Amino acid sequence: MGDRPEGASRASAPPGAALGAAAGWVGYTPRTMRPSGIKLIAQNKKAYHDYHIEETLEAGIALTGTEVKSLRVGRVNLRDSYAAVEKGELFLVGVHISPYEQGNIFNHDPLRSRKLLVHARELRRLYGKVQVAGYTLVPTKLYFKDGRVKVELGLAKGKTTYDKRQTLAKKEAQRDIERAFRTRGRDE
Repeated sequence: MGDRPEGASRASAPPGAALGAAAGWVGYTPRTMRPSGIKLIAQNKKAYHDYHIEETLEAGIALTGTEVKSLRVGRVNLRDSYAAVEKGELFLVGVHISPYEQGNIFNHDPLRSRKLLVHARELRRLYGKVQVAGYTLVPTKLYFKDGRVKVELGLAKGKTTYDKRQTLAKKEAQRDIERAFRTRGRDE
């Protein structure tokens, strides 16, 4: 049985393991080397201030290589961006991804429209809501999920100035309550 651990069958060894074992092969497979989990790149806090976010959905995004490298460094701005349906496809408009510093003549345009990847059924449903009910699609987060860039879009309706003031007042009241609890704990 040679170099296999006791109880391991030939079927459980990856293809080419016998060939690679002589060369110091350890057990690399592309699936195990792919990053897992979620890494937040950017968040659009202003969207929550300016809009009532009623539901969210995740979409993929078509990017060039230098754009992905800029995102890994975190050089992106989601402020004043939105998603729009054009010719039956969903595009992200107004997102500023800074040019990659080590990029050359193949660097990207920072403000170009980027295609979003969603299922046709979701696109039809969103298009109906955006056209009829006066909603808009706003990106709320940009993140890496299992090594791929994803955008969280919020189906949003604009807030009035009164609503914004009311939200700020609630946050301030919550901060005052938390501050009172912290100081009360120290006095005793």
